[in-house]
Amino acid sequence: MLTSLSTTMERRQVGLYLTALTVGAAAGLISPGVPEAAGLVVEPVLGLLLFTTFLAVPFGRLGAAVRDLRFLCAVTAVNFLCVPPVVWLLTRPLSWTETGIDHVDHVDHVALVVGVHLVLLAPCVDYVIVFTGLAGGAADRLLTATPLLMLTQMLLLPVLLGLFTGPEVVEALDPGPFISAFLWLIVVPMTAAAATQWLAARPSGPGRAGHCISEACGVLTVPLMMLTLAVVVASQIGAVLAHWRELAAVIPVFVAFSAVMPVIGAMVGRVAGLGVASRRAVVFTAVTRNSLVVLPTALTLPPVFSAAPLVVVTQTLVELVVMVVMVRVVPLLVR
Repeated sequence: MLTSLSTTMERRQVGLYLTALTVGAAAGLISPGVPEAAGLVVEPVLGLLLFTTFLAVPFGRLGAAVRDLRFLCAVTAVNFLCVPPVVWLLTRPLSWTETGIDHVDHVDHVALVVGVHLVLLAPCVDYVIVFTGLAGGAADRLLTATPLLMLTQMLLLPVLLGLFTGPEVVEALDPGPFISAFLWLIVVPMTAAAATQWLAARPSGPGRAGHCISEACGVLTVPLMMLTLAVVVASQIGAVLAHWRELAAVIPVFVAFSAVMPVIGAMVGRVAGLGVASRRAVVFTAVTRNSLVVLPTALTLPPVFSAAPLVVVTQTLVELVVMVVMVRVVPLLVR
């Protein structure tokens, strides 16, 4: 019965996710207390979702995934060689570099540009694994690439921001949220999932408990994704709509990025000679950005960049809708 229910939800997942986005938006707008409450549970809910996702990853085969150098090179190339020039081109209409940050009359405009660069230059390391798996992509290989993506973006993000926005932004960055997110959203759920798999392989009572947990989490993947989408949207929709006039300028950039990068990701995967599942994973990592990790970082910026967090939130809302669509489109794009 549980297997049948899980299969039914997977077949109808796009409609269910769109429903979750709608419910989350309505809840965040109707009740004034919902956004704050939803914001408090975003990280725990996402951590639980990633735990269920990691449970479906065969940890015994991760060694082979780590040795897949072509995939790791493709993921690195698409995120750190292809994405920066695309971001640079897409943000030219928003650029203020001709006058410099100290001579800008519209400070909010500067914060918009900073927010766009901050979020688009950082590849996702959390729910991208979930969406990749839902689209039949190589979630296990993308999981092994997570430490590489996290470390590389921590090293390159200050350099790229310095080139694109100026040294003032780099000096204000706090690396703490990156480290904290990697610990609580990747290391802890992955360790718990590996321990559960180890228990499930035991023939004793704990083995039966581990097996029951794995079975239950297999059914909960779609509901937990729905809950994640709902709480993220509910926590942020009010702030975005309150500043929609200022944020309207960045939405076309995010939409264009989401349209261009799947094509580039598919091309990179094909040039690298990857299989279908691995190419789908490359497409997802090319599009998804590290918004839930970047947001706490944006909140630590000085008051002159106060609009930057709202830009990050806007990208999250755009991307969630794009991800729901990509779960169906990517299997058609990458056959």
